[in-house]
Amino acid sequence: MQGWSYEKINLMKRISLLIIALFSILAGITAQNVDDALRYSQIFYSGTARFNSMGGAFTALGGDISSLSQNPAGIGVFRSSELTLTPQLFQIKTTAGFNGKSTDNLSNFNLNQIGIVGNLISNSNETGLMTLNIGYSYERNNSFSQSAIIKGVSNTSSMADYWAALGNNNGGTSYGNLQGAEQNAFDAWVMDTITGSGGKSYATAFSNYGDNPPSKYGQTIRRLISNEGYIGEHDFSIGGNYSNKLFFGATFGITKLNYTSHYEHLESVNNALPSLLQDFTYTDHFEDKGTGYSIKIGAIYKPVDAIRIGLAFHSPTWYKINEYYYNDLSSHLTNGFHYEFSTTPSRFTYNLATPYRILAGIGIQIQKIAILSADYEFVDYSTAKFSQAGDGYDYSDKNMEIQNSLKSASNIRLGAEVRLNKLYLRTGYGFYGKAFKSSEDNANLDYNSLSFGAGFREQNFSIDFAYTNFNYSQKYFLYPVDLGVTSAVANLSTVRNMFTLTLGYKFGI
Repeated sequence: MQGWSYEKINLMKRISLLIIALFSILAGITAQNVDDALRYSQIFYSGTARFNSMGGAFTALGGDISSLSQNPAGIGVFRSSELTLTPQLFQIKTTAGFNGKSTDNLSNFNLNQIGIVGNLISNSNETGLMTLNIGYSYERNNSFSQSAIIKGVSNTSSMADYWAALGNNNGGTSYGNLQGAEQNAFDAWVMDTITGSGGKSYATAFSNYGDNPPSKYGQTIRRLISNEGYIGEHDFSIGGNYSNKLFFGATFGITKLNYTSHYEHLESVNNALPSLLQDFTYTDHFEDKGTGYSIKIGAIYKPVDAIRIGLAFHSPTWYKINEYYYNDLSSHLTNGFHYEFSTTPSRFTYNLATPYRILAGIGIQIQKIAILSADYEFVDYSTAKFSQAGDGYDYSDKNMEIQNSLKSASNIRLGAEVRLNKLYLRTGYGFYGKAFKSSEDNANLDYNSLSFGAGFREQNFSIDFAYTNFNYSQKYFLYPVDLGVTSAVANLSTVRNMFTLTLGYKFGI
C-alpha cells in the first residue's frame, strides 16, 4: 500500500464493484444449509391448553381438536360438534455465554390455535359406523422468535478471518471477482490483498493485511440477534368411529412457513492497530416464506374400554420456499474515514421435503377418575432434501451434507389428567431427541418441556389453562469454522415460558 492514499485505492475498489455486481445477485444462493433443513423439519407440537398441559401426548387419546395435526383418528372420538379458540403468551429468555454472560428477554402474544369439528353422521347403533366427523384446525407448532445478545472479548480470531479465508480458497480469488461479504470487507478495509501476492491472497486488518503477522486480536465482539417467525399448520380432517372399537381418520395439511433471521455483528478494536481499523459492523438478513403440503393417516384401536392404542403416519411436508437475502458492512478507521457497502438484495426460490414421521401411543383410562398417555415418535432428519425450483441449481452437495450431519431421532411425550367432578388437573412432559450425529458440534442438542394445567367443564362450555416450560442449550458459532478458521463459540441457553388459554363450546349434543 506504500505510495497510495486510501482515497486512490478505494476508488479502484469501487470500480471493481461494477464488475461483480452481477455475481453478487447469486451470492445468496448458497444460504440453504443443514440448519435450515433441520429448522423447518422439526415439529414441537402445540395446540389447545389441554393438549399442551398433557405434553402433547394425544396419539392414542383423540377427542381434542389439536390431535388432528398429530393423529387424525382423534377426530373419530368426538361425539358432538365443537369449537375451540386458544390465545397464547410467550416469554422467552436467552442467556449467552461468551467470555462472560449476557441475557435478553422477548415476549410474544399470538393466536396459537383455532378449530372446529362437525358431526356428519351419528348413529345409536352398537356396531358399524357410529359417527363420521369432519374438522378444521390451525396450530402454531413452531415459534422461531428469539432475541439474544452475545458480547465478549475474542483473543483468537475475527469474522474477518473467514472472509479472508474465502478469498484465499481454491488457490485464491482476484479482488475483482470477490463476492458478497468478502467483497464488502475488501472495500471497507477490513481485509486486503497481501503485498506481492499478485492480488489473489488476503489478510485482515488485524495483521496489517499481512505486513506484520501474526494477527493481533483482543477486540470486543458484540452480536445482536433478532429472529422472528413461526410454522403454522392448517389441517382439514375426516374420520369416524366404527363399533366404538376402531377410530380412523385422515388429514390434509397446508403449512405456512414464515422466518426472518437478522443479526448485527460488531467488532471493536481495544488496542490501536497499524492498519488504523477502529471497528466494523456486519449485518446479515434473510427472510423465508413458504407453503407446504402433507398427508396424515391414523387409527386408534380400543381392545378394552380402559385402553386405547394409536398409530399414525405423516408424509413429508413438501415446501416451496421464497427467500430474500442481503448483507452489508461498514467500518471506521482511526483517521476518520468511514466506509459502508451493501450487497445487492437477492431473491430466489427452492424446494424442501421434510422427513416422514411414524407415531405410536397408548392411553389408559382409570374409570372416570384419570387418564394416562404416552407417545413415541420416530423421525429421520437425514432424509430431508433440498431441490431446485426452476433455477437449475444443483443441491446434491447440500443434501449430502444433511445426510452426513443429521440422523434419526426419537421423541417421547407423556401426559396425565385427573378429574375432580367438573375440575380437571393435568401435567405432561416432552423430550425431543438429538438430531445431529455424534461427530457434530451440537450432537448433544435436545429439547425438553414440562407442563401443568387445569380445566373446568360444563356440558357445553369449557375453559382450560396451561403453562409450559420449554428449554434447550446449544453451541452458537459466530462465524463458520471451515477453511481453517478458529471460530468464536457462544453457549446459548433458551427458556420459553408459554401460557395458554382455551375457550371451548360444544353444540349438537
